[in-house]
Amino acid sequence: MASWSTGFCDCFSDLSSCCLTLWCPCVAFGRVAEIVDKGTTSCCVHGLLYCLLGSVGLGSLYGCIYRTKLRNVFGIDGSQTSDCLASCCCFPISLCQEHRELEARGFDMSAGWNGNVQMGSRGVTAAPAVQGGMSR
Repeated sequence: MASWSTGFCDCFSDLSSCCLTLWCPCVAFGRVAEIVDKGTTSCCVHGLLYCLLGSVGLGSLYGCIYRTKLRNVFGIDGSQTSDCLASCCCFPISLCQEHRELEARGFDMSAGWNGNVQMGSRGVTAAPAVQGGMSR
């Protein structure tokens, strides 16, 4: 079993993930869930479900389910109990860690599952360098 690539409270090590999970948790959750589910359901559907469940107080439970799925998919140490405690007590921090984990494993979170599959099948690992910079 492996451990998380970043600590639970390392939110400020990646400000873009931190801001996204703090101000747009539905988007961040949707992106994480789409990758964990290997594209079987879109980011938009997961985000909408999270938003609807959150409006009745069940968003953290939905988050707990996907934190456990992520751990199981990537063989990360932990338990369902710790997943539920993290998601129910500190959901923004938990979600930020999950988002950082997938980025650390090489996923482009904004591309979704299909975008990552296409990039991988073309052998693309990074954006191409721009020669000569910008000019007018």
